[in-house]
Amino acid sequence: MKNSKWSFVLFSLVLFLVPLQTSAQVFGPVSYVALGDSLAAGQTPTREIDTGYSDLIALEIARNQPLAFYSKDLAFPGFTTADVLKRVQSKEAKPLLQNANVITISAGANDLLRLIKSDAKSGSLSFQQIPADYSLNSVRKNMKTILTELKKTAPKAEIYIMGYYFAYPHARDSQKVGTAKQLTKLNEILAKEAKEAGVNFVSVDAAFGDDAIGKVPNPADVHPNAEGYRAMANSFFNVYAKGGMQVTSGEIPPANPLTFEEIMQDRQGALEEGDQSATLPSSYIDEEFIAVTEIKPII
Repeated sequence: MKNSKWSFVLFSLVLFLVPLQTSAQVFGPVSYVALGDSLAAGQTPTREIDTGYSDLIALEIARNQPLAFYSKDLAFPGFTTADVLKRVQSKEAKPLLQNANVITISAGANDLLRLIKSDAKSGSLSFQQIPADYSLNSVRKNMKTILTELKKTAPKAEIYIMGYYFAYPHARDSQKVGTAKQLTKLNEILAKEAKEAGVNFVSVDAAFGDDAIGKVPNPADVHPNAEGYRAMANSFFNVYAKGGMQVTSGEIPPANPLTFEEIMQDRQGALEEGDQSATLPSSYIDEEFIAVTEIKPII
């Protein structure tokens, strides 16, 4: 099956790296699939797609183990947990998931962050508690179902749920507390669902803290830069390899961003060549694509 070019621009290079001894949980060739929102896709603070944490994970795994396959075709900006669930249940996803033995999931932030009003100029944050509680409950229900589906579709896979960082380091300190509590609740829900399902939870908030301006540099956008994605990848390796594998700053590939227009054109080209894994329901294209490019920054 053909991977779209934005899945991993360095994939053809890393296969030639010599595998080393590793303490990772998965031994032998790794088939890695990244699921989820724009963090899994690698969205930058300037609303492009480039090397994200999943790309860095694949790159570092290939430095230490045979990497048989890697794809982030099931990740797309704006995905909520409901969108990820639909994607997991789609017939296009099954061939990817059935062959995966490592899966990461970023899902839940969009359920919550779309309810938070952020004013970059004033540094203010606001939300309504009842809708936030409702959204967090939806995350709990959907993530439980996502994990149940993955257990059936990808029985060989080690699954890692990625936690979230505080996305508003530029806000005034007095404005951070309430929103930080909601993100803490989100991480607690994800960790609880991971534990109950017998899968792994990757905490990333400690690697960022509440003032990670150096990792989330755009006051008007919640996405991390390359250093932020490196911190997320290394948080993954703290679980996957007990810290025995880490991405150094010198190993981050040079910037090679794609615009959303280029991504959509690439998916269309893949479809014309018969690659149905590039399919996105029209609601994703019409609604989510517009949301991340024109309205406000969504993970």
